[in-house]
Amino acid sequence: MIEHETLLTVPFHDADMMGVTWHGHYVRYLEIARCELLERVGYTYLDMYASGFAWPVVDLKLRYARGCTFGDRLRIRVQVEETEFRLKLFYRIEQADTGELLTKAWTTQVAVDAKTGEMIYPSPTALTEKMTAYAATLGTEPSTAGS
Repeated sequence: MIEHETLLTVPFHDADMMGVTWHGHYVRYLEIARCELLERVGYTYLDMYASGFAWPVVDLKLRYARGCTFGDRLRIRVQVEETEFRLKLFYRIEQADTGELLTKAWTTQVAVDAKTGEMIYPSPTALTEKMTAYAATLGTEPSTAGS
């Protein structure tokens, strides 16, 4: 299974006047972790577009267990759940120091032909080959099955 961990500290500008992180900023934290994962895999958003595809998020789900506040150190764990027909990722946002769960999230992205805007099924080999090659460096198998 392919997974990645990102660490970040909640900045002042993400908090409201009580120091609590606004719920919408969690989506940006997911994006930061997803971009780091894709960079490690070797298929960044620029690579995706260069290979002829855009990968819009078509589904996003967040479950908040507890909020975070200005200055909190966060660990965002992202795990690849599926690549065969879509790029489905699962996330856990935790307190970095204690491991306490703050948020669970899921995103689903689909390949879209950059020129025509049409969805592509199954996922292009540009993604699946990169995922398979990266998984091999980890000594694991990529997650390809749909759920």
